[in-house]
Amino acid sequence: MGHDHAHGEHQHGEQADDGHCGGHAHSATTSHHGSNLLGPSAEELAECPVMRGSTVVKADAEAKGLFRDYEGQRYWFCCAGCEAPFDADPAKYAAAV
Repeated sequence: MGHDHAHGEHQHGEQADDGHCGGHAHSATTSHHGSNLLGPSAEELAECPVMRGSTVVKADAEAKGLFRDYEGQRYWFCCAGCEAPFDADPAKYAAAV
């Protein structure tokens, strides 16, 4: 299901200048939640604070350790490459959410 689409400074299918996300494709949801044919509910989803527009299934991100808690708020990431930019400047990405 790899498709190219734009996210801020780069498009998926291309590697970002800062190297995060490594040019891999993101799908709208990355998990199959039992027999729920409609997919995860809005409460189960979040937007990656680094790759704005990338939808993240919170439970999947937490299972992979792809999250950070900052100033009492939890932020979930679409990929491991988004952790370093967030860690370097969490206030920047928290303010964008």
